[in-house]
Amino acid sequence: MPRILRILNRFNLGGPTYNAAYLTKYMAPEFETLLVGGCNNASEKNSEFIVNNLGIKPKIIPQMHREISPAKDYIALNELKKLIKEYKPDIVHTHASKAGALGRHAAISCKVPIIVHTFHGHVFDAYFSQWKSSFYKRLERFLAHRSTGIIAISDMQKNDLTNKYKICSSEKVRVIPLGFDLQKFRENIEQKRNEFRSKYLLSDDEIAIGIIGRLVPIKNHNLFLESINILKSRTDKKIRAFIIGDGECRQKIQEKAKALGIDFVNGLEPYTKAPLTFTSWLTDMDVVNAGLDIIALTSLNEGTPVSLIEAQASGKPIVSTKVGGIENIVIPDKTALLASENKAEEFADKLYKLTENSELRHEFACNGWDFVKSKFHYSRLVRDMTEYYFELIEKSNQGKKKVMAVPA
Repeated sequence: MPRILRILNRFNLGGPTYNAAYLTKYMAPEFETLLVGGCNNASEKNSEFIVNNLGIKPKIIPQMHREISPAKDYIALNELKKLIKEYKPDIVHTHASKAGALGRHAAISCKVPIIVHTFHGHVFDAYFSQWKSSFYKRLERFLAHRSTGIIAISDMQKNDLTNKYKICSSEKVRVIPLGFDLQKFRENIEQKRNEFRSKYLLSDDEIAIGIIGRLVPIKNHNLFLESINILKSRTDKKIRAFIIGDGECRQKIQEKAKALGIDFVNGLEPYTKAPLTFTSWLTDMDVVNAGLDIIALTSLNEGTPVSLIEAQASGKPIVSTKVGGIENIVIPDKTALLASENKAEEFADKLYKLTENSELRHEFACNGWDFVKSKFHYSRLVRDMTEYYFELIEKSNQGKKKVMAVPA
């Protein structure tokens, strides 16, 4: 049975954690997998419950953090090398940037026969200064050259990696979209809707617009607030906005709301009504999605945002910026309206269109589930990855045979 060492940056609430968890759980018995992860930032929701609920006990390397730290990174690298020597994996598969850098470096040093990396996004746009982005591109080109295979989670991401940023050749990249357990978003929807709306004192005639994710610069919550402010000045509908998540930018986002004159409350007991509610972290996303009417995303860059896949599974219309791999996970003008990056007037126009037209919201809702139910189910993910692994193993075995056949 081939052994997989799967290395993840950290267990935060998002696509990489779900992806690694489902692959670890459901690729057995064809593969034996050891899941390794680092530590979350203090501002992030720890989501080890995702893997624990599947009966997975990951190995945690405390020194592996998202941020660059030469001292901690060196320790984490040596811990990974030690683990590789003990576990003797046939494949090392890394997920996301920090795990990809440290994990592949360790695998290369230990001469692991097959090294695979999944890009769950990339750090080439909107994250860092120009010189830092240039450094990461050079690093990723080196690591990609030494990797057996690269996985992109969307066609657009593959185009970015191969054509836009020249990280590696197209032949080295396999597109394998993420997969999730989406069935819970189809169960007891009315009951869950009532639960959310009762909790936050939402009346039937109020339209709830939510944005879900970490409160960090790349998510660009200022655009959400500016668009909500414009929308409220245009529509006669009753609008309630919800910011679901937490992070380092919470105070700055609240200051932005104050500057725009948007009253807000923290979503804690005793619950009170306000135009804007900061709920902090919530884990029952099926309840959250059932209670909302429109899901927004205002990011400057994205790979495959889980919130939009879950929104479509829940039958919720979407307004999103047109960035990264968004166009690969929604159907423009069928499940989502897309706006240009950082254009508040345009984003507000899209929100207005859905707010004013309940029939359009219903149409988008019907289209969403049909689109995601097979394309983004974890069974499809496991099937695609199993096929890819066996393909890489066969090529590796053929390469070994050729080497052995060369006369001394």
